[in-house]
Amino acid sequence: MSTELYDLTVPVFLRGFKAMSAFLEKARTWADENGIPHAELLEARLADDMAPLSSQIQRVSDGAKFALARLGQLEAPAMADTETSFDELQARIAATVAFLKSVPREAVDGREDADIEVKTPNRSFHFKGLPYVTTFALPNFYFHITTAYAILRHKGAPLGKMDFLGGI
Repeated sequence: MSTELYDLTVPVFLRGFKAMSAFLEKARTWADENGIPHAELLEARLADDMAPLSSQIQRVSDGAKFALARLGQLEAPAMADTETSFDELQARIAATVAFLKSVPREAVDGREDADIEVKTPNRSFHFKGLPYVTTFALPNFYFHITTAYAILRHKGAPLGKMDFLGGI
């Protein structure tokens, strides 16, 4: 029996986006109730050399959409990385979710041995489909969701583990 790459990716990504959207909204509400400017959260980072919250959300989006595009040999929707508000980040999440929902199962399943290349400005990574999902795409996705969550917690937003997990 082959691994169902669709089941390892799309439902996992959708659940992550649902949780992230909810904890972003909870943080926005908390900021509004406490007179905290949104920019203070959106531009916050855990360390000087790390990307701010807005960029973490963008990387979650990119990680998910490019994973499915690479696996399914599809064109990922272009997104300019210009979001500067909670509304714009929520719109990006919604656009990414819409793309994920449009990916047909048959484009992804059965691609465990497909050659996948990830190009960065400094180097290229080469994977087969299944190791790409399990050792790169999923860890990268969770790294950026976790970092976004941690930035908001660090700034004082009243988030807990169940917010991160999506209220199971």
